[in-house]
Amino acid sequence: VSPGTVGSRLSLSHTAPDSWEQEEDVKARAAAGLQSALAALSVNAKPFIPNVDAAVFVPTFLQSSPTEISNSYGHAISYTHNAPVKSAGCADYLKQKSTVSWFTSVVTECRLCRLAPVENGGGTEADMAVEVETWEQKEEPGEGEPGGGGALGGEGGSSEEAQGREEVEMMEEEEEEELPVLKVIPLPPNAPKKEHVNVVFIGHVDAGKSTIGGQIMYLTGMVEKRTLEKYEREAKEKNRETWYLSWALDTNQEERDKGKTVEVGRAYFETEKKHFTILDAPGHKSFVPNMIGGASQADLAVLVISARKGEFETGFEKGGQTREHAMLAKTAGVKHLIILVNKMDDPTVNWSLERYEECKEKLVPFLKKVGFNPKKDIYFMPCSGLTGANLKDPIEECTWYTGLPFIPHLDSLPSFNRITDGPVRLPIVDKYKDMGTVILGKLESGSIAKAQQLVMMPNRHTVEVLSLLSDEVETDEAVPGENLKLRLKGIEEEEILPGFILCNAENLCHSGRTFDAQIVIIEHKSIICPGYNAVLHIHTCIEEVQITALICLVDKKTGEKSKTRPRFVKQDQVCIARLRCAGTICLETFKDFPQMGRFTLRDEGKTIAIGKVLKLVPEKD
Repeated sequence: VSPGTVGSRLSLSHTAPDSWEQEEDVKARAAAGLQSALAALSVNAKPFIPNVDAAVFVPTFLQSSPTEISNSYGHAISYTHNAPVKSAGCADYLKQKSTVSWFTSVVTECRLCRLAPVENGGGTEADMAVEVETWEQKEEPGEGEPGGGGALGGEGGSSEEAQGREEVEMMEEEEEEELPVLKVIPLPPNAPKKEHVNVVFIGHVDAGKSTIGGQIMYLTGMVEKRTLEKYEREAKEKNRETWYLSWALDTNQEERDKGKTVEVGRAYFETEKKHFTILDAPGHKSFVPNMIGGASQADLAVLVISARKGEFETGFEKGGQTREHAMLAKTAGVKHLIILVNKMDDPTVNWSLERYEECKEKLVPFLKKVGFNPKKDIYFMPCSGLTGANLKDPIEECTWYTGLPFIPHLDSLPSFNRITDGPVRLPIVDKYKDMGTVILGKLESGSIAKAQQLVMMPNRHTVEVLSLLSDEVETDEAVPGENLKLRLKGIEEEEILPGFILCNAENLCHSGRTFDAQIVIIEHKSIICPGYNAVLHIHTCIEEVQITALICLVDKKTGEKSKTRPRFVKQDQVCIARLRCAGTICLETFKDFPQMGRFTLRDEGKTIAIGKVLKLVPEKD
């Protein structure tokens, strides 16, 4: 028999239970001795390095008799262990003997200076319930406590106490992780809908459009401070520390590397009364077609100009984008223009009124010529995009400007009148695949609801709306002026092109290839004759077009039409011409539907003419 078997048999004999009982007795005695030793000595405590500013914490599961614990100064402090709530302290808290009542969570008195308890007032049992919930928030020393909260010196109370402290810290970390990100909170269904306003930022390259957009998002809480700090670090590594705010809107790598916006950036922010969509248009002349697409969705334009010496002049001279963008915004149907004179904090400007007035004097005559009324449609204001001065709050350096800062001014603007009961018209800006076909665009008139049947023109596809997002928030119904994302059923992404229109089946929009229009030639070196080709930009549609015939000239002052057909037109003349597109496009006459009846003609990277559709010519079979 093996020794193991002998051992197992012996353990079954009658002596085994005796030894177990003896073991239990020994255990009980040891436990009793340990308890008394623990109460006096705290033998098993973990090595504990005190944090002077930490709150005094005694977990509830310790005995509820008052215990005297020595602090590092050799004074005894009397506690009653009841609830883990931080106590307040008096100024000389650590140096004196104090009585802390855990019920009221305040130092009831200091036995030497007899000071009244500081901060954390209350002092009634009823307050305790509130205090228990918020004790972790008050863990930092209060303003009224120079020495911080009451801190224990010396060794920790017990291993259980140290363990309890660790548990609380873990709980705090979990709660910190669950902090909500600052984003727009979807409104409850019964709340009144805020008015949607689309604001396009236009202006010469490097005027500061994206920076102002990023700063507005930060000031209205749409971008977290942490995110901006990350951008700032990354921008600093590339020696471009002033670009970091624009990165909130310039999201792709190419735009960030070159510091130039290419696509129209989109973001949104809210004020008390309105919901704004920022459309950040590119300023570079190569990307003007993208800017036209952005301006066609806007209700309001913000023309950003740089007050820095030399920069304003470059943007405003012939070929500069300040002029071209202002004109294109007017053509796109923007009625109200805010001119932000940016970079006023620059050392060459230093909030100078003379420089501000100089920019104003040069711009007003030009804007008047384009068609803006200086008294009603234009509003000037100074600002600094990089520092955020005069965007949300007024500034002291600029004593001569008495108007509202930018964001409050936007909020105070009168409401736009929208055609809610008109036919559905949604020009498509962009499309992509994402669990079906998704289209983007601004609803110009009518209203769209979930599960509604609509028709895609000019191809006459019947589609169904599966879901509806207005500025990333899902809704059941949308009204004019909103920027929408629609998921459609019944059409493939390849069958859609930007410039197509979503209509309701009862009232389709007009489509065709030939139309008569009134055109103003803005800039063209030579003459324009029948047979001239250009690129037509109408709402969100871009199409090649040919002037097939010149019908008559129009006198600018009187509006009279010439009796004879002109053989050609040149710069600054107004004429009525017949135009023919390469493909079928959706359009309306300017009289019936202005948003779909204005257009721009561009050639060789320049805007050569602006015009409005007068009549649609039916196709001959």
